[in-house]
Amino acid sequence: MSTYQDHNALRGQREAYRKQWLSAYAPARQVDPVLVLVVLALAGIGFVFIYSATAPQLAGTEYDTLHFVNRQLVSFALGIAAMVAVTAFDYRAFRAWAPVLYLVSLVLLGVVLVVGEDTGQPTRALVLGGFWFQPAELAKPALIAILAALFHERREEALGLRALIEACVLAAIPMVLIVAQPDLGTAIVFVAITFAVLLLARVRIRYMVALGVIGVASILGALQLDILEQYQLERLGSFLNPEAADIQEDGYNLNQAQIAIGSGQLVGQGLFQGTQTRLGFVPENHTDFIFTVVAEETGFLGSALLLGLYGVLIWRGIRIAMGSRDTFGTLLAGGVVAVLGFQVFVNLGMSLGIMPITGLALPFVSYGGTSMISMFIMVGLLQNVHMRRFQ
Repeated sequence: MSTYQDHNALRGQREAYRKQWLSAYAPARQVDPVLVLVVLALAGIGFVFIYSATAPQLAGTEYDTLHFVNRQLVSFALGIAAMVAVTAFDYRAFRAWAPVLYLVSLVLLGVVLVVGEDTGQPTRALVLGGFWFQPAELAKPALIAILAALFHERREEALGLRALIEACVLAAIPMVLIVAQPDLGTAIVFVAITFAVLLLARVRIRYMVALGVIGVASILGALQLDILEQYQLERLGSFLNPEAADIQEDGYNLNQAQIAIGSGQLVGQGLFQGTQTRLGFVPENHTDFIFTVVAEETGFLGSALLLGLYGVLIWRGIRIAMGSRDTFGTLLAGGVVAVLGFQVFVNLGMSLGIMPITGLALPFVSYGGTSMISMFIMVGLLQNVHMRRFQ
């Protein structure tokens, strides 16, 4: 009888330990606070400098000086809601839904080609309740999910040419629809996503090299065959010869952006005091060139702080990818890190003149509703993988 009681007591103790462990490592208790604080800080910085960039031009018009800030706040609220919704479901359930999300994104990209409106930017958009909705932004997490699901199913295989072709086809379809808008900059992000997932999935290096060679040959062929739009050729020309400001509008934009950044020096000209910003010399300085406003008004120190925040964000993303318990989570997190890192590099690079002007937004900081929501969705995916790393 004593042995039976001891056995029951031991079993009860084990069950108590199991419940205690499950409670301690429940997903709700595993939120990464650093990740949340960093993206909130970046969004807060965005509000400040969107106001700084737009208020002088809106003063004296029919619009309130907070017009763009208020619209961005709506997108911010929707983004937070989307992030919370994404983290509420186990990310592994997205494997089954990845094909559906991918197909929906393709349908939306097709619809925007037919009935979408010109936003003044390469990316076309649908108008919903007075707001621009850009399906190209939401296609980014959809592509990450479908590629991660594809390679998760093949995690036990030696990934060769067939896997490479399948991944390239999945990436090429939305890329073609986006280039047709025409939006070459966003399409390049899909290349970064594909390469990142292929590398993390450990596709054979020789196939990756071959793909890179084909990609370079395709770009050269497009230049020779006049496939690119005239404005795209001008942007490339302004990158190679920015001094030709009297010939190329983008060369002028680049020169003015560099003047604004250089005038910030160490500590900047002061918040809301940037001369290039207030006088409107840098076009699109609340979207593509918002970094010029940060650099002019806060100088090297403020710019370094912004870069530091992005560094922390990318570090947390890499850490989450490495800590995932399965291939799907690793590839999901890795794809998100690729988008964040690539867009930060390209956006800052085009402001500094080391990258062609592509129109890519600075994550969480640039004005843009769908971009903000898409970025929060992807951070939600990172948080989801992190929260369930013990399960």
